Amino acid sequence: MKVVVATRNRHKVREIAVLLAEAGLGIEAVTIDDVAPLAELVENEDTFEGNALAKARQAVAACGLPAIADDSGIEVDALAMAPGVRSARWAGEPCDDGRNNQKMLREMADVPTDKRTARYRCAAAFVDGVRGVETVRSGACEGVLLTAPRGSGGFGYDPLFLVPSLGLTMAEIDLATKNRLSHRAAAFRALAQALRETGRKK
Repeated sequence: MKVVVATRNRHKVREIAVLLAEAGLGIEAVTIDDVAPLAELVENEDTFEGNALAKARQAVAACGLPAIADDSGIEVDALAMAPGVRSARWAGEPCDDGRNNQKMLREMADVPTDKRTARYRCAAAFVDGVRGVETVRSGACEGVLLTAPRGSGGFGYDPLFLVPSLGLTMAEIDLATKNRLSHRAAAFRALAQALRETGRKK
């Protein structure tokens, strides 16, 4: 089954392609730019789940193919769960990881170590307009925000996000490890399981 991945974030495409291959669902993933480069993907919902569903629906409307989309971000306890769904654009438009991380460091400058807890959250959605299927699942990864970035991999807030069980930031681990424990991995594993169950019922 050919499925459109409704994102223009090349880092996400890379991670999602690996996760879909590992799920063994027989999905051939193509990007929105492959099939509908002019399609607009609007994120204006108040929740990760709402944004993921909205992007998948927009991709289906633009391409006529089933679509998978995700929305993710970071929730910081000391900032009353901000930036949340505004994570990518927290420092303003256009999206810029460097400026977002600098803003995070400023906002958290006076927060003590024991209050620097945070989590990455992800919602993954599958929409098939022909069969009338809409499925959404979520995942999370708990961590602690550092006072200075570490590592050169990943994207988003990864250089500041320490995974306590590893003693490493998301930017210091390889993709295989990230795809085992990340919020996106958890969401897509849950989505894959839901799609398998849907397939068995048909």
